[in-house]
Amino acid sequence: MIYAAIWRALPGPLAVRVLLAVVLVLAVVAFCFLWLFPRVAPLMPFNDNTVDPAAAVVVHGGGSPAAGGPVGTVAHPVAAPSLAARR
Repeated sequence: MIYAAIWRALPGPLAVRVLLAVVLVLAVVAFCFLWLFPRVAPLMPFNDNTVDPAAAVVVHGGGSPAAGGPVGTVAHPVAAPSLAARR
């Protein structure tokens, strides 16, 4: 409904209206990426880590799920069995 009102408010024939609509959409996208998103980003919780990256280790299994999972799986040091225990 609001888009219909904006479309009716645009002047000119169809080609001009389409061009103006594209320019308006690009202006809104530019506004969001250049001004809005950078100012809102510090307020978002995306960088609030709940897992300590130093507590994780890489477990190199034998390359098969039977040997402890795929190669390079990340596991907690306490939960990861040692390689010597598997041999």
